[in-house]
Amino acid sequence: MALLEVRDLWVRYGSVEAVRGVSFAVEPGEISTLIGANGAGKSSTLLALSGLVRASEGEILYEGQNIAGWKTDRIVKAGLVQVAEGRAILGPLTVAENLELGGWTRGGASLRPDLHRVYDLFPRLGDRRRQLAGTLSGGEQQMLAIGRALMARPKLLLLDEPSMGLAPLLINAVFEIIQNIHAEGTTVLLVEQNARKALKISRTAAVLENGKIVRRGLAADLFHDPAVAQAFLGVRSQH
Repeated sequence: MALLEVRDLWVRYGSVEAVRGVSFAVEPGEISTLIGANGAGKSSTLLALSGLVRASEGEILYEGQNIAGWKTDRIVKAGLVQVAEGRAILGPLTVAENLELGGWTRGGASLRPDLHRVYDLFPRLGDRRRQLAGTLSGGEQQMLAIGRALMARPKLLLLDEPSMGLAPLLINAVFEIIQNIHAEGTTVLLVEQNARKALKISRTAAVLENGKIVRRGLAADLFHDPAVAQAFLGVRSQH
């Protein structure tokens, strides 16, 4: 059974149809990616999955349950956790305080093992644990946003544009971190502007255009698809 199965998902903002009948699945233990131009509906899809916007129509089956309509805190408690585009860290709080907030849905459970895990994964955060989050660099803030999500112990981690605005070296570091998180057993659904890197680390992928999925399949096949290569990978057609 798929960990996540999306069936005929629609998201509307008033009269604007941002997502139009999207269907796809994410299997346990894989990295899957959604690629597409700005405005294609990628972020709106993730927001609907995590309950931050209400799906207008369709089903969102997570571990066999239709979670469409669930509140976000219930979705997080079930193990589906999103790292939003733009990081959304709390600047006036310290690094450690931001991370501790990431574990709030776990009630009174000890967060110490999870903090150690995050600091092992992101040594910079450990060095800066008492520093105000708003004074971190862009790359460090992205690490903090991912680390905060890990504090909730996700089964399925949704990542929305994790490399946006980062320098090339930091982009490479972020993708390495994603692979490390996956190697530890977390399933990942990735929305990413850097389609080349996203397809290289993913097993499955789908291409969105104008709110619809126009191609989906194995990421390696889409990487070598001439239309995808021309549109998203900077490869010119030979015809």
